[in-house]
Amino acid sequence: MEQPIEGLMKTTLENIKDMIDVNTVIGDPVETSDGTIIIPISKLGFAFLSGGGDVLGNNEDTSKSFAGGSGAGVTVNPIGFLSITNGQIRMIPANYNNPLDRIIDMLPRLIDKIENRKRKDEI
Repeated sequence: MEQPIEGLMKTTLENIKDMIDVNTVIGDPVETSDGTIIIPISKLGFAFLSGGGDVLGNNEDTSKSFAGGSGAGVTVNPIGFLSITNGQIRMIPANYNNPLDRIIDMLPRLIDKIENRKRKDEI
């Protein structure tokens, strides 16, 4: 026999399942006019709480009834974007925690520019 709390939990979990899918974490790709593909990436968090119990009637009534409740919360935090250009994949953070993160992100592009300049000078 199913307990009333099981029904509450099942309903809440089904609603959470409807809210969360793979497209919430990894968004649909967008292609720009220059052929770059951008894919949004998010971090998901959720919490779930359910509880209940039997409640006795007044002193003369020996019947029991059930009282309970459940709830859930979902957070979606964007963490960045995958950028695919000319076969190269790059992660672009949504926000930088400190200047060092920004420098580390810019370093590969700086090296590419230096290499391209050297090739031009050799020709």
